[in-house]
Amino acid sequence: MQSDPELERLRGSIDNLDAAIICLLAERFKITQQVGVLKRDRGLAAADPEREVQQIERLRDLAQRAHLDPEFAEKWLTFVVAEVVRHHEAIAAD
Repeated sequence: MQSDPELERLRGSIDNLDAAIICLLAERFKITQQVGVLKRDRGLAAADPEREVQQIERLRDLAQRAHLDPEFAEKWLTFVVAEVVRHHEAIAAD
């Protein structure tokens, strides 16, 4: 099968964006680890439902303005927050 230069260019762009997303997620989790330690040290709960609601509203708004499905953005954030809370619970247990 012959290579399509335009398809390869677009796929290259997707690969670059995927790499950037992974790097940004890694940075986000480094910061949330610091939050988890701070919460543990201050005796705060691992989860913060009020903050989660605010974040969902903020991301849904950002998604809508960026022409991204707000439902998708909410699902993504819900997944990420669940992982963050799991990390915070593990930190609190140490």
